[in-house]
Formats: sequence, structure tokens, C-alpha cells
Amino acid sequence: MIVGTGIDVVSIPRFADALRRWPRLGDRLFTERERRTTTGHERSAASLAARFAAKEAVAKALGAPTGLAWHDCEILSAVTGRPTIEATGSVAAAARALGILNWHLTMSHDADVAIAQVIAEGGSA
Repeated sequence: MIVGTGIDVVSIPRFADALRRWPRLGDRLFTERERRTTTGHERSAASLAARFAAKEAVAKALGAPTGLAWHDCEILSAVTGRPTIEATGSVAAAARALGILNWHLTMSHDADVAIAQVIAEGGSA
């Protein structure tokens, strides 16, 4: 059963500019695992913008409760490249309260736009 959905879009140039203007922003928004590819290389601004959109989409799927911490929602990639969501702390607590058991995530970026969609799945009605 679908418990919640979320979608978000991010302007890649605007996001890249914010990362340049505020050097600590990347650390505030992303964990070390998120900032690196599975091969250890630093992610591009477009890839990070898609991950930021995914975090926003997760918040929307949860109903946008207050108090969610950026690092409590990690957007990672499996070895296959498939994006995954690892919820801990405040995000995991909000998901538990709603009965969310599984997350489904898709992300993309092209030209100047990054997008992410999340579906939060729970038990049967």
C-alpha cells in the first residue's frame, strides 16, 4: 500500500552556485558516503542536486514533518547504480510512525534540472 509520495525538482546551476558560495553547505546537506561515488570519486553538482531533490521528495512523502535532519536521510547508490534511501534517526522515526516499510526512488538530471520521485510503501490497509 502506498503511504506517501513525493517529487522535487532542483535547478542544477543554482544548486552548484550555492555549493560554491557556501563551502560548508555540502557537508551540512550530505554525508561523506553521499558525496562520493561507489568508486570513491567526488560527485558532480548535478548528481548532488538530484540527491538533494530526493531528500526533499522523502520529506514530502512523509508529509513534511518538522525536525527532519538532513543526514538522517542518505541517498546512496547500490553497486548496480540503483538509488537507495537509508533512513535513520528523525527520518526513520517519522517513517515508522506512518508504517513505511519500503522506499522506491528514481532520480534523473538533464541540462539544467535535477528531479527525484519517491514512493513510500507500507503494509496492507
